[in-house]
Amino acid sequence: MTGRALEGRRALVTGGGAGIGRAIVLALAAAGARVAVTDLDGAAAERVAREAGAGHVGFPLDVTHAAATGRVVQEAAEALGGLDAAVANAGISTMARVVDLTEAEWDANMAVNAKGVFLTDQAVVRHFLASGTKGVIVNTASLAAKVGAPLLAHYSASKFAVAGFTQALAREVAPQGIRVNCVCPGFVNTSMQDRETVWEAELRGMTPEAVRAEYVSLTPLGRLQVPEDVADVVVFLLGDASRFMTGLAVDVNGGVFMS
Repeated sequence: MTGRALEGRRALVTGGGAGIGRAIVLALAAAGARVAVTDLDGAAAERVAREAGAGHVGFPLDVTHAAATGRVVQEAAEALGGLDAAVANAGISTMARVVDLTEAEWDANMAVNAKGVFLTDQAVVRHFLASGTKGVIVNTASLAAKVGAPLLAHYSASKFAVAGFTQALAREVAPQGIRVNCVCPGFVNTSMQDRETVWEAELRGMTPEAVRAEYVSLTPLGRLQVPEDVADVVVFLLGDASRFMTGLAVDVNGGVFMS
C-alpha cells in the first residue's frame, strides 16, 4: 500500500491507457495525486482518467512528435494547475532475430521507447525550469535495459538508451533540485507480454505456455509480475521518501537480474 504519499501532487503519465501505465495512474491517484493520463489511444486515456476518479484528465498523445508532446505537457499543466511529477511510460515492442530485424522495426522501437522518453522529459523539464518547480520524473525502462535480450535486440537497445538518458539528465538537472530515475520491470503479466510470448513461442518452436513457465522459472520470487508491482515503486520514487535518490535504474523484476 502506498498511503497518501503524493497528496496534492500533479502528475503526467504517458502510455497510461493500459498495462503498467494504467496501474501507475491508479496508484498515483490512490496516493493522492491528480493525474493527466496520455496515450496514443485517446479514448483509453480518458477511460483510465475516469476510472481514477474525479479531478483526473485524459489526452491523446503520440510521444514521437515533439510539438504535440510539448503542447500536451502545457495543456496538462493548465488542467491540473501545474505539474510536480511525470512518468514517461509509453512504449512498444516487437520481436525478431537480428538477421531478420527490419529497419522499420528498429526505427519504431527507438522512436517510441527512446525518443518518446527524451521528448517527454524535455518538455516536462522545460516546464519545471520555467515554473521553478523541483519536480520528479520516472522513466520506464526494462529488465532488457540491464541484460541484452535475445530476439529483442532493438527493444533492448532502446531501453538501454532510456537508462543512459535517465542518468545523464539526472546529473544535468540535479542543481535545480529536479530528480530523474527509471524503473526496470521484468516479466510483467500484461497484454504486451501476452503478444510477446506468442511471438517468442513461434520463433523458438515452443508453446506460449512453455514460454511463460520459463519466465516464472527465471524469477526467484516464483511468479510473473503484475503491473502493480511496478506502480508501487513508481509512487515511492515520485514521493519524498526517495528524496535523495536520482539517476538510478531501479530493478523491479523479482530477482531475475540483481545488480
